[in-house]
Amino acid sequence: MEAAFFDLDKTVISKSSSLALTRPMYRAGLVSRSALLKGAYAQLVYLLLGADEKKMDRAKEGMLALTRGWDKDQVETIIREALSDLIDPYIYLEALDLMELHRALGRKVFIVSSSAEEVVRPLAEHLGPVDVIATRPKIEDGKYTGELEFYCYGENKAVAIREVAERSGIDLSASYAYSDSATDLPMLEAVGHPVAVNPDRDLRKEAEKRGWQVRYFRRPVRLRERLPQVSPPPPRVTAIAGTAALAALAGWLYLRRLTAARGRS
Repeated sequence: MEAAFFDLDKTVISKSSSLALTRPMYRAGLVSRSALLKGAYAQLVYLLLGADEKKMDRAKEGMLALTRGWDKDQVETIIREALSDLIDPYIYLEALDLMELHRALGRKVFIVSSSAEEVVRPLAEHLGPVDVIATRPKIEDGKYTGELEFYCYGENKAVAIREVAERSGIDLSASYAYSDSATDLPMLEAVGHPVAVNPDRDLRKEAEKRGWQVRYFRRPVRLRERLPQVSPPPPRVTAIAGTAALAALAGWLYLRRLTAARGRS
C-alpha cells in the first residue's frame, strides 16, 4: 500500500487552523480581548513570513496556557460551528484535486498537523476519506490540562508517519508528502516523493538543492462549490422522456374518452 501525507496549514488551507479559531473562542468567553488581538497579529505574521521553530514553540505554549481548564465538549461544539465560516473558504482547490487523484490511484490519504485533533478531525470530515495524525492535548475529567499527550511537530511528524506505516503496511518509499514549511523536513524526508507546496524560504532552498518537486497552490475554494452539480440530461434521454410523457398523456385521453362513451351508453 502507498499513501499521501498532507500538512494542513498553508498546504491544504491557506491559513493557520488553530489561530483562525481565536475569534469564536473569544465570543464564547474562552479567551480575552488581548488574546484575540494577539491571535490576529500572529495570523498576519504567519501568512506573510511563515513559522520557524521558535515561533511554533511560542504559539504552542500560548495555546496550552489558554486552553487550561476548557471543557472538551464545549470546545468541540464551538469548532464544528465555526469551521464552515472560518476554514471552509480557505481550502485549496489544488489540494482537494490531489487528494482525489491519490485516492483514485489506490493510495491512503492522511492529514498530518501540529494543530489539535479537535480542530483537524472535523475539518478532515469534509475532505473525503482521510485519516488524521495530529497533536493530542491531555484531558482529565473532560477538561484540558494545558499539557500535551503528543505534539505532532517536527521530528514527531516523521515518527508518527513511520508508526502508521508499520501498522498499516504502507510503503513509504513509494509514498508522497506535501508541506510548506522547513519545520516539516523530517516528514518530507520520510517518504520517497516529497513535494514542497507554497514553500517558505528555507524549504524552497532545501527543495531546490535536493531536486524535490515544488508546487504552488493559489485557488482557495468553498467545499460547497465542490459538490456535484445536477446537469441537464443528454438529448437522447430528454427525447425518450418526452416520448414517454406523450404516450402517457395519449393513454390518459383515450381512457377518458372510453369512460365517457360508456357513460353515455
